Amino acid sequence: MPNLAFVTITVLVPSEAGLTALAGIDNVHAVRYRPGQPLPADGAKATVLVPGFLSTGEVLALLDDLPELEYVQLLSAGAERWVGKLPEHMLLSICRGAHGGSTAEWVVGALLYLYREFGGFADLHRAHHWDQHSTDTLQGKRVLIVGAGDLGEQLTRRLLPFDATATLVGRHAREGVHGIDELPELLGEFDAVVLMVPLTTETTGLVDAAFLARMADGAVLVNAARGPVVDTDALVTELNSGRLLAALDVTDPEPLPANHPLWTAKGLFLTPHVGGSCRGSEDRAWRIAAAEIARFAEGKQPRNLVDGDY
Repeated sequence: MPNLAFVTITVLVPSEAGLTALAGIDNVHAVRYRPGQPLPADGAKATVLVPGFLSTGEVLALLDDLPELEYVQLLSAGAERWVGKLPEHMLLSICRGAHGGSTAEWVVGALLYLYREFGGFADLHRAHHWDQHSTDTLQGKRVLIVGAGDLGEQLTRRLLPFDATATLVGRHAREGVHGIDELPELLGEFDAVVLMVPLTTETTGLVDAAFLARMADGAVLVNAARGPVVDTDALVTELNSGRLLAALDVTDPEPLPANHPLWTAKGLFLTPHVGGSCRGSEDRAWRIAAAEIARFAEGKQPRNLVDGDY
């Protein structure tokens, strides 16, 4: 990449928070833009573009008006909306590390909700009915985490204080991490399987009927990744049989239509893609984005670049 040190670069940002986050960074001139509106005069020579969180279409339409653009910095940890849609020379960096803690927190909460039957107790509360009984527990549970990046590491840290165990699966085997090719032999040994992988050609449909059939009776499938990682029809079949439980923060399709069978599936905890949506998430994302942009302004490679195998 070119040496940009001591050259002021223009960065297009979608919000006032972006202007604040980049203020004071040497060699960076931040300009606010609004998708669907003409670019500001000083934004046409932008070298860096930061799309709004989970926005794609209207921002992609800006590319033809940005002939000097070299680098797109996302505020999300997922890049599936962007891969293959940018010119080959253009850098694409994700916001790895911004949302891992909150997503891991959601997973722990979902497991506690299912094991401690919080949903059932909430129903009893509304019915004014006192039913004291024992429940399951997260203590001692063996959790298989498919995805050994920041999300998987964050979840491992949060499971251990609950006296649960965590086993990581990554794309390739390495010390402390199983390879994804080992999944068929591993699945039946765990009480919960948590999906924390990016959506790629390799992970689309990863959880199919055969995957689910290998899971132990009574096990919990947790999808904190992306909806298309799971075959929805196969999951609905397993849930309605009563053999498995599930917690989903993402679905396929998404948003979930009002008449979709997932709404009434048995043993399911469902939330509308909110794992990373909590107070402070925007500030955390901009801190990482600002650090990445600062590196670029110094003539260095951003740390969270998406490679061709994403």
